[in-house]
Amino acid sequence: MKISLLNEKILIQKAVVTADVIRNRKNAWEDYLTCFATISGESGKEVSTAGTTVEDTDIAFNVRWCGAISEVNSTGYRIVFHNEIYNILLIDHMNYRKKSIKLKCQKVRR
Repeated sequence: MKISLLNEKILIQKAVVTADVIRNRKNAWEDYLTCFATISGESGKEVSTAGTTVEDTDIAFNVRWCGAISEVNSTGYRIVFHNEIYNILLIDHMNYRKKSIKLKCQKVRR
């Protein structure tokens, strides 16, 4: 893996359950890890939903392997890139060589 290709900064957030003053539980996102990534496989299509045409964007982030990134899963984490939120669809450990991890993601519609 060429380190010079890791030129975009991404933020990985973790889903947590928090409690307010009177112990009401609610879901929240907290910052988990900031790292640099190579962006690849960016594609998009338009989908018609409920009579409205919306953009459906897929993207892949290649990041350098570390202990913290190896704990990321597709259900409890998401990625923030250029103020856009991406849900993680698939995690490829690249043959478990502990060099890099590919995160296939989909842009969240807001």
